[in-house]
Amino acid sequence: MKKTFKKVKEKYSKKPKTEQDFNQQTPNITNKTVSEHREEVLSSARKYIYPLQHSKHKIVLITTSLFIVTILAFFTFTMVSLYKQKSYSSFLYGVSRVIPFPVAKAGPNFVAYENYLFELKHYIHYYQNQQKLDFKVESGQQQLAEFKKRALEKVVNDAYIKQLAKEKGVSVSNQEVEAEIQVVRNQNRLGGSDKVFEDVLKEYWGWSVDDFKRSLRQQLLAQKLLPVLDPTVQQRADQAKQELDSGAKFEAVAKKYSDDAASKDNGGEYGYAIDKSNRDISANTTAALFKLEKGEVSDVVNAGYSLEIVKNIQPEGDKVKAAHITFNYKDINSYLNDRKDKNKTTLYIHL
Repeated sequence: MKKTFKKVKEKYSKKPKTEQDFNQQTPNITNKTVSEHREEVLSSARKYIYPLQHSKHKIVLITTSLFIVTILAFFTFTMVSLYKQKSYSSFLYGVSRVIPFPVAKAGPNFVAYENYLFELKHYIHYYQNQQKLDFKVESGQQQLAEFKKRALEKVVNDAYIKQLAKEKGVSVSNQEVEAEIQVVRNQNRLGGSDKVFEDVLKEYWGWSVDDFKRSLRQQLLAQKLLPVLDPTVQQRADQAKQELDSGAKFEAVAKKYSDDAASKDNGGEYGYAIDKSNRDISANTTAALFKLEKGEVSDVVNAGYSLEIVKNIQPEGDKVKAAHITFNYKDINSYLNDRKDKNKTTLYIHL
């Protein structure tokens, strides 16, 4: 009890007894003391802030490093797969559609690896699914090696064709592509309905409609370029047509002008009745033939890689007995040889 009383007494005895004592015990609050107190608080906080800032910087550095390593690993894997292993997987094809890796250089222009894989994959799809070719056996591997060479040669030639077409002012419009597709579809060569058309493309070549248009555009570009490179073929065809219009016999004109050795000595006759879906004859030639009445002769028809004049000899139900006079263009690759001699072609894969 005495101890408790003593503690209470000591507590109250420490209180200032006067105003002067109170003022002496109370610290003065000034700008300096406020500043000192603020610095004391901030100093206490810094020991927590600085480690956090350091951690953020370290995280950014590690993340950036991992990203760079991943990109380098990805590019290394892709380069080895494309240029050393010469892989043609769907994954690498997708990569090549985004990143323009070159497969060759045709003169001043690079040839995209994607172009090569585009050609190669439709060869593989057709022979795997339609011809049931097994690429795992030796004969299949030999055929695959041939497809690779063919695809590479084609895309290099296509690059030179584009260069020539640009110099000659030759191009193919979207309307021309659509018109060509319509001619083919009207003859039911690729299916009448949109669904069948799409299914045929997918089943035979693994193509979408856009893929087909892409391939067709390149084909039409080569065909449009041929008359510019060799106008004498058109001149011969026009001369033959003039003779027919002047009353010359079709058989005689065919023997005189036709480049088809198999039919020229037989009056130009095909030797079999033709229907609209016959794939041995160009779609444009068939379209012109089925517009003719018995005995009529067509104008000069652009058959793609040749010109044709056709005659309706005798309708036979939904078929026609017919004759033709053919004017062949030289293989377009023959026009590319001079260009290849003057321009260096560099291949980045060796097959």
